[in-house]
Amino acid sequence: MAGTDYRQTAVTGGPAVILVEPQLGENIGTAARAMFNCGLTDLRLVKPRDGWPSERAKAAASGADIVLDNARLFDRVEDALGDLRHVFATTARDRDMVKRIVTPREAAAEMRVLIGEGRACGLLFGPERSGLLNDHVSLADTLITVPLNPAFSSLNLAQSVLLIGYEWFTAIDATPASQLSLGERVPATKEQLQGFFEHLEEALDRSGFLRNLAKRPSMVRNIRNLFQRAECTEQEVRSLHGMVTALAGPRERAKPET
Repeated sequence: MAGTDYRQTAVTGGPAVILVEPQLGENIGTAARAMFNCGLTDLRLVKPRDGWPSERAKAAASGADIVLDNARLFDRVEDALGDLRHVFATTARDRDMVKRIVTPREAAAEMRVLIGEGRACGLLFGPERSGLLNDHVSLADTLITVPLNPAFSSLNLAQSVLLIGYEWFTAIDATPASQLSLGERVPATKEQLQGFFEHLEEALDRSGFLRNLAKRPSMVRNIRNLFQRAECTEQEVRSLHGMVTALAGPRERAKPET
């Protein structure tokens, strides 16, 4: 989904993302893109296989240059974690360790609290093919496991970063679960709707659709409720007037008495 708007102020900060021995520059770039999608900008690389910096990473990042330009390079995982106070390691398999395991959503909620208290956090991701070594996992305080299809739960690096980053970003996001996008249009007033209802009902009376007098009141209410639920704009009401006129002909307005 395209959605870059350089007029907006970028969200930055959040937990550090530590990629341990990433194998391809393209994977670093797509992970950086996923990070910036979610407002994460602290990227730390431990011994990237193909070296650093990487033009392939830059191309794959698709504009997330702020993440790559500020990425830090380390020789050891221990050094990359040195300034952090709580580390979450990602894993898709049982490590046979006594470690607390949380979902990405729970991890995000906990990181919000920890970072709010001034305790720097990090997310540890292993190499694409093998994942983290147990020695690296042992450096973490908490494990993150994504609940997915047990028969096929493997994710690529960028998917993993995006999934956890999304939970981080939305943990305090106030976007409504559902909303009606009107653009520059404005909702119709009740007076405008009432005018349309009268126009439509006149046409339905003339066509014989409302000929059953006993049922007419309930039929009219149902029709009005239908259009009330549609939340019509002013332009849409004008279009509806035009449609009724095109189908039924001009309205026969009462002539003033002389």
